[in-house]
Formats: sequence, structure tokens, C-alpha cells
Amino acid sequence: MVTAIVLMEAERSAIARLGPALADVPGVAEAYSVTGEFDFVAILRVKDHEEIAEVVTTRLSQIPGIVRTRTHVAFKVYSKHDLEAMFSVGFEEVPTPTPQRGRG
Repeated sequence: MVTAIVLMEAERSAIARLGPALADVPGVAEAYSVTGEFDFVAILRVKDHEEIAEVVTTRLSQIPGIVRTRTHVAFKVYSKHDLEAMFSVGFEEVPTPTPQRGRG
């Protein structure tokens, strides 16, 4: 699996409708409206680099209102979920003993 981050600048008149349109594009795992230089960020998760080209140059470019894109291909993916899984290999969670009530 290949992950890419696509930063998009949009026409102001298109911003309200672009979010749902981006989320519907095959290959787009997540789409965010953001502040700053760009208006949207899309996270692509596809099977190979050729599919990144397909998504960006064919699918995204067909959506009216996208002015420009900047694509970054990820070398490695790090997430809290992945790191926790990596460091927990071989360790089983040990249940906390239940305190016993004294016998009187």
C-alpha cells in the first residue's frame, strides 16, 4: 500500500461542495478542510505509485473548483496505533489482581 498526501487550493465558490466530492473519489481515504495556504488535504491510500498518478491527474483534476494540487508521497507511515502495536509485540497484558477482603 502506498500513502500520499495531496494539498489542494480551491476556488472560494467551490469550497462548500469540495469536501464531500473529495471523499467520494476512489483512492481518497480521508479528506480534510484546513486553514492556511491550502484549503483541503486528502490522504490517498492506493496499491501502487501508478494509482497515485491516476487519482491526482485524472480523478481529482476532473472535480470543478480545484485550482492546484501539491502531492507528497510517504516513505513510511507512523501512527500512534502502529507504534503501540509494534512495541506491544510479545507482551501480554497482565490482569491487575483483585484485592481480597480480609477474613475477620
